[in-house]
Amino acid sequence: MKNEKRGCNWTAYFDPDTGRYFAEIIYTSREGREQYDYEITREIYERLGTFGDDVENERLIRTAKMAYSFENTMYGTLGPERTVWDEEVHGAMAEHERKKKKKKND
Repeated sequence: MKNEKRGCNWTAYFDPDTGRYFAEIIYTSREGREQYDYEITREIYERLGTFGDDVENERLIRTAKMAYSFENTMYGTLGPERTVWDEEVHGAMAEHERKKKKKKND
């Protein structure tokens, strides 16, 4: 099984060290940036990419447990706003990203 899947605004990956699955949805435009991180199940991971439309993939990701969100848009907020729902999951995602970058640079 490959460890990463990508769409237009989303990325999902499997961390083989912990056996956990994660996904993030990121929107970036001249109006600002939004990021939403989720801990997903294996079943969700396996279904991602099977839809003809990335909107359906995003809807499926959004059914999972949200771990983190960040919004800084001129329409949504006046300044940066952060909300962390599950710091442990967010930390696990950050650790996986750190390991991935380290392997890439080695």
